[in-house]
Amino acid sequence: MKIDKSTALFNQAKKFIPGGVNSPVRAFKAVGGDPLFFKRARGAYMYDEDGNAFIDMINSWGPMILGHAHEDVEKAIVDAVKSSPSFGAPGQREVEIAEVIVDMVPSIDKVRMVNSGTEATMSAIRVARGFTGRDKIIKFEGCYHGHGDSFLISAGSGAVTMGTPDSPGVTKGTAQDTLTAPYNDLEAVVHLVDRNPGEIAAIIVEPVAGNMGCIPPKAGFLEGLRELCDREGIVLIFDEVMTGFRLSRGGAQELFDVRPDMTTLGKIIGGGLPVGAYGGKGEIMDFVSPQGPVYQAGTLSGNPVAMAAGLAILNHLNEHASEIYSKLSKTTAHLVEGYNETLDDLELPYVINHVGSMYSLFFTDQEVTDFQTAKSCDTELFGKYFRAMLNQGIYLAPSQFETLFVSAVLTEKEVELILAANKAALQEITG
Repeated sequence: MKIDKSTALFNQAKKFIPGGVNSPVRAFKAVGGDPLFFKRARGAYMYDEDGNAFIDMINSWGPMILGHAHEDVEKAIVDAVKSSPSFGAPGQREVEIAEVIVDMVPSIDKVRMVNSGTEATMSAIRVARGFTGRDKIIKFEGCYHGHGDSFLISAGSGAVTMGTPDSPGVTKGTAQDTLTAPYNDLEAVVHLVDRNPGEIAAIIVEPVAGNMGCIPPKAGFLEGLRELCDREGIVLIFDEVMTGFRLSRGGAQELFDVRPDMTTLGKIIGGGLPVGAYGGKGEIMDFVSPQGPVYQAGTLSGNPVAMAAGLAILNHLNEHASEIYSKLSKTTAHLVEGYNETLDDLELPYVINHVGSMYSLFFTDQEVTDFQTAKSCDTELFGKYFRAMLNQGIYLAPSQFETLFVSAVLTEKEVELILAANKAALQEITG
């Protein structure tokens, strides 16, 4: 596989962009080699600058649930851009997408659009603090909620991939207000709440963790958080930036039948364009300016092009929900079953976690239920596996600590190609 143009672009980029990339995991440091630079994508495939084709198993880290360049989304973007890419003033599509989100997500009464998942989580925390009059929050080790200061304490995903789980620049005061517990450990959360009576404003959690690989919640974990927050007057926030509209029409909260007080969204609601949102109960969201005292603003919030793209994809998912989510689950289950067969034959220690259309392969001999067990896996072996799969034409997340996302456009042909590539890659790295 020739990657001459990608190599040249990366060398050029390093002169002008820190590390040559605009998001750390893209640098391929965790898997070895240099990153590929992509030129176009359509359906289930991406094509790099050298013309190599890859079946995409990241799908822009989740948003491309309908595949790349879906005709509905593409048309919506083109039509919107003709009227101007930005107004800096209210527009009809903002109202329409807000109405659709409130209809689809069980716990949301009102929603505020922002420009990224990081903005959404930062804003939700501020609103929770303003609503409760408390300062401290609880997050979970390995859960990544964007690069806001409050969240870069025992963060997962890119932070641990780069070997810097706690970022310089985060003040001691911020760190002191962020308490951490192991994911899936309800007892540890109760202990933190008991030690900080009346001080916890919010508990924020990925209902299905996706930033230390895919890790599902244990039975009773989310329900226990809900009960604890009800008892202690704590705002429960589900970070559904990844899981929102991916695991079901109403996200993870609908799948597991647990309603948070607030929800953060991103990824899918922009159809691939930069976007985020946070929403929740009416009495909490009424604390947001200009209705309430908690200030949050953004020049490009509710951008008409992003709103058009998001509205197109949400309307499609809404209309075809039963068919799409059934297909996604079946496709992912088929992939996992095929992986299992090959790995069992090779007698290689492994664990595969999956929920709906999210899954991760871990090279370890123990169940992966939290950050510590995720870190027990063989990351060197994963790097070899990543490169072998890349050579087979399969584009995986360049980190052990990222979930994979299946798109609805994968056909039986692509599934068989992925399984054949997986078998060849595993045989290669095991000799």
